[in-house]
Amino acid sequence: MNILVPVKSVIDVDLNIRVKDGAVVEEGMNYVLNRWDETAVEAALQLKEADEGEVTVISVGPDKAGEALRKSLAMGADRAIHVNDPAAVGSDSFGFARILAKAAQRGSYDLIITGKQSQDTDMGGTGAIMAELLGLPAVINVIDVKVGEGGKLNVHRLADAGREVLELTLPALITSNDSLNEPRLASLRGIMAAKKKPMEVLTLADLGVDADQVGAAGSRIEVLEFMSPPERAAGQKFEGDEEETTRTVMDKLVNEAKIFA
Repeated sequence: MNILVPVKSVIDVDLNIRVKDGAVVEEGMNYVLNRWDETAVEAALQLKEADEGEVTVISVGPDKAGEALRKSLAMGADRAIHVNDPAAVGSDSFGFARILAKAAQRGSYDLIITGKQSQDTDMGGTGAIMAELLGLPAVINVIDVKVGEGGKLNVHRLADAGREVLELTLPALITSNDSLNEPRLASLRGIMAAKKKPMEVLTLADLGVDADQVGAAGSRIEVLEFMSPPERAAGQKFEGDEEETTRTVMDKLVNEAKIFA
């Protein structure tokens, strides 16, 4: 089974993110592999181990996007594709999907696994749009996937009404929930082996993508401003008689915090 996994390098949201003049201060920020994409890579590796084949990872972005690719290769992916073109900067979900779909058409993939969303924008649209552009059946928000009979997949997805169980005919696309699995840690051997694995660098022209259709020029969504969340008010500590403090706390919860409104 040949599998394509789009991955994204994102700011580590566990760090203290600063906003200045309506923009995120990127200086000193650490970039990591998006955790939903890390789950997608792990799912691809498990399917490969169960049914042989090859796992290719792909990322669209500047030089720092290579970090996500290198980590994926260290985990066990076989090869990587880096679409590195300044004209792609500022793409929205549709723009990224257009680029990734063009790249996918260059290969012969049985399955495409994307993360359900990215932890920087949380848009969650790229995978579904990519499936539509490629004319592939898609299952979104997958929480379990296994190789079935006759070249099909048994897929469980988390839906509004509970768990749905589906049989998926390949070729197809799925998007992974971050609870799908526990991604493996890259071993020292894997990190060393990753340096020797092929990484193809492409431009938009190589893919036949019109620069006017992607990037900031082709984006349907524009981020106008970033704002820091309001600071939380300091907590209050109440001491003394239990009955009196309980009455005081309840009064504040009802009339000030209005949590029972």
